[in-house]
Amino acid sequence: MALPISGRVALAQALWESLDTGLKDTDEASAITESIRRDAEISSGAASGRSHADVIETARRAVKCN
Repeated sequence: MALPISGRVALAQALWESLDTGLKDTDEASAITESIRRDAEISSGAASGRSHADVIETARRAVKCN
């Protein structure tokens, strides 16, 4: 947090780009199809979403960084 904003942005960008390493490639059409399917599930009530706060808390617990 002591880095200037430009340094934090560069670090965040480098970290974000590193997440692709080792992930399964998904073509854009498949990603769009999946997004539409998930949106329909939420819209119909077949599935429910989670709040941003809940997702972040779960992620922090998973990596033990509370």
